[in-house]
Amino acid sequence: MSLLFSPMNNLANFSSIPDHFIDIQIFATFKANINHQKINTMSEEKKDLGDKAEDTFESAKESAKEFAEDAKESAKEFTESAKEAFSGAGGENKKLLAGILAIVLGALGIHKFILGYNKEGIIMLVVTFVLGFFTCGIGASLMGVLGLIEGIIYITKSDEEFYNTYQVGKKPWF
Repeated sequence: MSLLFSPMNNLANFSSIPDHFIDIQIFATFKANINHQKINTMSEEKKDLGDKAEDTFESAKESAKEFAEDAKESAKEFTESAKEAFSGAGGENKKLLAGILAIVLGALGIHKFILGYNKEGIIMLVVTFVLGFFTCGIGASLMGVLGLIEGIIYITKSDEEFYNTYQVGKKPWF
């Protein structure tokens, strides 16, 4: 038995390895090399994909920053224009706003609050709800008609006349 496993016997038996076994070994080595090349190629493709993804991410990040800056600027412009419209910077803004509110929501007296006539606004509001409740809507209808008339008067007056009458002169009714 020791003769079978001696190194000399193994060398002698090396020549007796069938050719198809050697072909299988060569094929396996060849296939391993191809797989190794594929892995290297795939890792290079993954690196390229990673670089592309990183570039796309950076581009998206820059676009988001630009969009945020534009949005902030637009919001700031809107805030400034809204402040200007409601701060009473000009008589025209209050005239138009008060006139439209008087026509649309005149019964509630909102146009009086816009012009700074709080007492008259509260009177219109109370008459609309309280007297309107007890008279089945007649009080609310009267306040609605009063608001409609005031709205038409506000809109038909010139800017200067409106400003002198309602903002400087503080004429609360008609």
